[in-house]
Amino acid sequence: MPQRGAGGTSGGTGRFLLGFAMLVAGAYLFFRSIVVTTSHFGLGYALFGFGGFQVTSGMVCVPFIFGVGMLFYNSKNLIGWFLAGGSLVALIAGVIMSIDFSLRVMSAFDLIVIFVLFFGGLGLFLSSLKDYEEPEKKKDEPEKPPARP
Repeated sequence: MPQRGAGGTSGGTGRFLLGFAMLVAGAYLFFRSIVVTTSHFGLGYALFGFGGFQVTSGMVCVPFIFGVGMLFYNSKNLIGWFLAGGSLVALIAGVIMSIDFSLRVMSAFDLIVIFVLFFGGLGLFLSSLKDYEEPEKKKDEPEKPPARP
């Protein structure tokens, strides 16, 4: 039985490894070039806005505190679970929404290298998963004698 390559196909382990390494290097360089910052987050800063009304993180913490207190008093209280759970979800969503992502300043060469590594590696990686059957060699057929006139 012949040895199989990447993904159980005859696509080639070398292409798989090279493509995977290029893909990982491109993704690493891309994610290293992203700058993550946060806008103001605190008890007095707005998390959400409904029309002209701003909901601050402090306003979200108040129902959370009441919900936790109600749950410690009676753990089967559905209103307590709703207050605590809803406030926690709103607080987590507010933190996530306050995150800003931006791409750091880089030269066009840096960006091209990242794209070539990432998309070239992706192409090699995916192509290694295809079956590559070698074309069948034509078997030597006996020559036909030339036709007689």
